Amino acid sequence: MDTYLKRLRDAITSATADMNAEALTRHPEGKWSTAQVLEHLYLSYSGTVRGFERCLEAGKPLARAPMLKDRMSAFVVTELGYLPAGRQAPERTRPRGMAVDEITRGIAPQILAMDEVIAQCEARFGKRTLLLDHPVLGPLTARQWRKFHLVHGRHHLKQIKKLRRQGKGSDPS
Repeated sequence: MDTYLKRLRDAITSATADMNAEALTRHPEGKWSTAQVLEHLYLSYSGTVRGFERCLEAGKPLARAPMLKDRMSAFVVTELGYLPAGRQAPERTRPRGMAVDEITRGIAPQILAMDEVIAQCEARFGKRTLLLDHPVLGPLTARQWRKFHLVHGRHHLKQIKKLRRQGKGSDPS
C-alpha cells in the first residue's frame, strides 16, 4: 500500500478505535458527528475509486489541461499539505445517513480499493501523468491524489479529535 494512504488508514483507525456508536454519532448543533465525517471521507474515497475506474475503462487519463489556478491550488494542498478551511463539501460527498457499522467496517477497505485503482492507473498511464480532475483542485497525478486524501483526512481528523474532547467535557465550545 502507498505510504500516504497507509498513513491515512492508520490515522483514521487510531482516531476512532475505541469509539462506540454513541460517541460516533454525538455532535454539536449544526456540526457533523464523527460518523458523518467518516461517511464524508468514505464517499470521497468511493468517488475517487469510480473516477479512476472510468480512466481504466476509457483506456486513457480523463484529466483536462490544468489552468494556473489549478496548479496553484494543487501545490498548496499536495506540496504544502495545507487544506484551507471553510469550503463546503461537494454534494456527492455529503453524509446521507449510512449506518455507523457500515462506515466503520467499510472505510479501511475503501482506502485499500482506492490505493489499488490509483496504482493501476499510475502503472498504465505514468507517474507524472495528470489522470483525473479533482472537483476543486483540478487535474492531479496519482501521487497528488494520494497526498490530497491524506491532507483531507488529517483535516477531518482534527474535527474528530475536537468532537472526542467535547464528549469528555474538556472543550465547551
